[in-house]
Amino acid sequence: MRVRTALTVAGSDSGGGAGIQADLKTFLDRGVFGMSVVTAITAQNTTAVRAVSLVGPDMVREQLRAVFDDLPVDAMKTGMLADAATVDAVCDVLEALSHRPMLVVDPVMLAKDGSALYDPKALDALKSRLFPLATLVTPNIPEAKALGVLTVPTLLKGGHGSGPFVSDELRVGGKSRRWHHPRTDTKNTHGTGCTLSAAITAELAKGEALETACATSLNYVAALVRGATESLGSGHGPLLHGLRKG
Repeated sequence: MRVRTALTVAGSDSGGGAGIQADLKTFLDRGVFGMSVVTAITAQNTTAVRAVSLVGPDMVREQLRAVFDDLPVDAMKTGMLADAATVDAVCDVLEALSHRPMLVVDPVMLAKDGSALYDPKALDALKSRLFPLATLVTPNIPEAKALGVLTVPTLLKGGHGSGPFVSDELRVGGKSRRWHHPRTDTKNTHGTGCTLSAAITAELAKGEALETACATSLNYVAALVRGATESLGSGHGPLLHGLRKG
């Protein structure tokens, strides 16, 4: 059996805790070969996003085409798609494929420090063009409020909630499944959303059913959060992919 593969289309995090860097670490940790398309370059660390520079939509298209022209893609995810032109570039390539891979959309809108990572016009493009192509959308609570009612399969992430448990809910076709994990008292949560969507992508690439992929990935992220007892940086520290299992 050949190596299973996963592609991330997302922004770069210079601090290594989120974005492309977190996705590739997660892919490797979950046993799939990772590929990447960079949509933006951010200057950030554990305390703040200092600057953002978008990669042009033409370059995003060319990166995608280079991957799809030569390499198998079993599943893919999108992260930071900061403007409508970038969303359109991704959709243009995907819609032209004769066989599209399973797609997990993480609608990254805010950094951990609260910085906006998108142009509001990108929301319309996400909902009208990208979401219809998605196998799963993974908003957190603030993102879900901004997006409104979604008709595509959705994993509502509960990390921004309160109480002793983190509750995550998978909604598919009018049915739902909930998972509850004890909430860990830690500030080392940078990149949890990216890591979760990347882990789900990896599990789908390995052939797991959607509900199983979500359950496995939620357990994986919960273990990483428990294991992130060593703080790197002075802000929201990163998960230690492959170094700590909890």
